[in-house]
Amino acid sequence: MNASLSWIKAYVPGLDVTNQEFRDAMTLSGTKVENYDAFDKNLENIVIGQIKEIAPHPDADKLVICQVDVGSETVQIVTGAHNMKVGDKVPTVLDGGKVAGGHDGSPMPEEGIKIKKGKLRGIDSYGMMCSIEELGTTKEMYPDAAEDGLYILPEDAPVGEDAVEYLGLHDANFEFEITSNRVDCYSVLGIAREAAATFGKEFHDVDPKVTKESGDIRDYLEVEVADPDLCPRYIARMVKNIHIAPSPKWLQRRLASNGIRPINNVVDITNYVMEEYGQPMHAFNYDAIAGKKIVVKRANDGDTFQTLDGQVRNLDKDILMICDAEKPIGIAGIMGGEDSKITDDVQTLVFEAATFDGTNNRLSSKRLGLRTDASGKFEKGLDPENALPAIERACQLIEELGAGEVVGGMIDIYPNPVQPKQIPFNADQINEFLGTDIPKEKQLEYFPPLGIEYDEKTEMLTIPTFRQDLLREADIAEEVARFYGYANIPSTLPSNAEAHGGLSYGFVINNKVKEIVKAYGFSESMTYSFESPKVFDKLQLSEEDELRKAIVISNPLGEDFSIMRTSLLNGLLTSLSTNYNRRNKTAALFELGNIYIPEELPLTKLPDERMTLALGFYGEGDFFTMKGVVEEILDGMGLKGLREYSADELKPFLHPGRQATVLQNKKPVGYLGEVHPVTAKNYGIGTKVYIACLDVKLLGELARFDKKFTEIPKFPAVNRDLSLVMTKDVSAGLVESIISKNAGRIMEHLELFDVYEGDRIAEGLKSLAFTISFRAKDHTLSDDEISPVMEKIVSKLKEKDIDLRS
Repeated sequence: MNASLSWIKAYVPGLDVTNQEFRDAMTLSGTKVENYDAFDKNLENIVIGQIKEIAPHPDADKLVICQVDVGSETVQIVTGAHNMKVGDKVPTVLDGGKVAGGHDGSPMPEEGIKIKKGKLRGIDSYGMMCSIEELGTTKEMYPDAAEDGLYILPEDAPVGEDAVEYLGLHDANFEFEITSNRVDCYSVLGIAREAAATFGKEFHDVDPKVTKESGDIRDYLEVEVADPDLCPRYIARMVKNIHIAPSPKWLQRRLASNGIRPINNVVDITNYVMEEYGQPMHAFNYDAIAGKKIVVKRANDGDTFQTLDGQVRNLDKDILMICDAEKPIGIAGIMGGEDSKITDDVQTLVFEAATFDGTNNRLSSKRLGLRTDASGKFEKGLDPENALPAIERACQLIEELGAGEVVGGMIDIYPNPVQPKQIPFNADQINEFLGTDIPKEKQLEYFPPLGIEYDEKTEMLTIPTFRQDLLREADIAEEVARFYGYANIPSTLPSNAEAHGGLSYGFVINNKVKEIVKAYGFSESMTYSFESPKVFDKLQLSEEDELRKAIVISNPLGEDFSIMRTSLLNGLLTSLSTNYNRRNKTAALFELGNIYIPEELPLTKLPDERMTLALGFYGEGDFFTMKGVVEEILDGMGLKGLREYSADELKPFLHPGRQATVLQNKKPVGYLGEVHPVTAKNYGIGTKVYIACLDVKLLGELARFDKKFTEIPKFPAVNRDLSLVMTKDVSAGLVESIISKNAGRIMEHLELFDVYEGDRIAEGLKSLAFTISFRAKDHTLSDDEISPVMEKIVSKLKEKDIDLRS
């Protein structure tokens, strides 16, 4: 939304601030100013001069010597312009002044260009006469300016006065960032109302009135709204004996300052009202309306319509159309038709001011591929009450500009008028909510400039219909806060003693995991949640593998980002591959992120988003290095009980003899292993890679962070060593499980300290040696207590063909 400060001041005449003060205050009160463009930037020492004499230059055919009266003196200026004559008045920059642009409209330095006295072909020149471009503006702002040459001022321009002031260039255009819930601020009146409230000034609203009317519109026109759900209000007024002409300069400049090119008085009036009120309007050629009837109804599937831009549009049954008795003449709220447009020979026109359903308008505009200034406003949901003053304003301007004769009466179809909302006002609750101590009287002072009325008897606030964002008491508190000043609200603690801050349990788990893996030298990586279906082939997954059941994205950026990941491995291995191919000798990475597991496909409900940890490294270390890291993570999470490593379920992307599923109390919590050589090759990695994946969501459910005091043991531990022989396919985990189950409560610690395969034992066998520590809390253990336990352990091991090594 753009608006010039001078236009805003027309409704807030007491406003006297600099551009920067206006920007800062409006932004702090909630109407954010993105930036502003000062029209008088780099315009200095420029006055109105009158040409008294023009003489040819003795040494240059294209230059002339002018004697220019600048009020206090007559100065000599050499110029190359030829569109002036003696007696003309022109903007004249004197010695030491500045201009903002080049005469051809080319950009100038940021600080402008300084004009100094000098010689042109040997003749003294003490200034410069300016074109409109040199004043930093354009023909759109000043359409009477010459195409090439000096800007000739009107005859009544006072000689010697400030030319910048005379031209209205002591002004600035402000660009506001308006949120979609503040539809009222998509108008100059809405911005002015905010400015009045911000600076504590009186707001002067427009009170449009037409003084001369003739006839009755109902004698000329009939209107029918067939779909009131899509058109809550439709107003039509007529103007006859149209006189098409250029708009006055003040109106042209206001439109141009907002980036709208002036066209003619009728078109400019509709654009002006749209900017002033935020209410789009449309004008139809009355003579082109068949049957002298307007019907607002839906189009039919397969219909076509030629819009004002000459394009033929394909319609459907959900697009609302403005039709006459025979054919469509406009797309409601978007663009009019070629057949009913206003031309220079129009005699009678029909003004339309309506309210259309915002959602339908936005969807229709999107399907048609046609977005206009009008549709951009309608799609936000306009206030139906705004349509009446807007169309009255248009008719008032028609009358003031002599553009036609307004026909009496109007057709206003408004079956369900919008009623102002009422919200209770409680100053104490607002102060409690904001943490302030603003007196009730002070709070009430903020409301009148905003159009909010207060009933002292009922203590209710009546909200104007254009403030569709005010729905509840919290919204009223926000109004008080932004005009009291957010910077003036003291910092206070929440009044609710139970509202303690802190990290969620999920964050605590994630941070603990990161702390452990970073301590082991792993660096965090982050990869996309979107992947390509081709990754499943790189990981050697079978067609029936559950990981292939991925969610397909309906509007992907491309095939490489077309599914939601079901594993973190692809991103991790891709990152390790990048490091390997950049000749990093070692790399250790981890990623903590969600994977997306659908319950069924196609989706009927949201998938299971499981927080997962993936670890990977190459270079220094082996399978047992990764196993140690996994152990540290599980221990750091406080996981107690039976921990096992099983090779029963093999992963196709891991080495078949160097992988394991991690079980905690019989529950699988992850897996680890060496990446299969074929998989590593698929990722371009030419060395051994080790990975691990843990289900962090499940670990969080099992984690225990309670710390319990255990006193220092008073009695010594007793150690026993077991050297065992077994076949090579028996895992150390199985042996540890048997020992732990049968050692009873007196076992304190179990540790594998030796693995042997060699010529001292038979082929196909291996030897594992364990140390078992026993301790009792209340006495020193004797052999009589330990021996039966050891015998039981050895007996259970023999049942699995695990024997003592002789």
